[in-house]
Amino acid sequence: LADLELRRVRCEFVKTVKISVIRGLLDDLLEQKVFSTEDKDSVMENERSRKDRARCLIDMVIGKGEKASRIMIASMKKKYYDLCSTLGLISSPAGVGELLP
Repeated sequence: LADLELRRVRCEFVKTVKISVIRGLLDDLLEQKVFSTEDKDSVMENERSRKDRARCLIDMVIGKGEKASRIMIASMKKKYYDLCSTLGLISSPAGVGELLP
């Protein structure tokens, strides 16, 4: 489930995501009608640091449920492959998503 995937990668997302990626994801989520203009503005205006914006973004998406989480992950895979790779969101052919030791 996509919301569980976002919960799993939340700490690493907050640590690594760039502000340009946050802006791009906000634009995508607004375009896909996952976020309202107010949601988008609240992430960018109410939060001061990059980490707080990242935290707010991912928490809001998780709070909106499975479909919203799926849309965010799809957007990340489409535009930010390196980030998805870092976060472990690129699935292995078996669908496991993690490498064996």
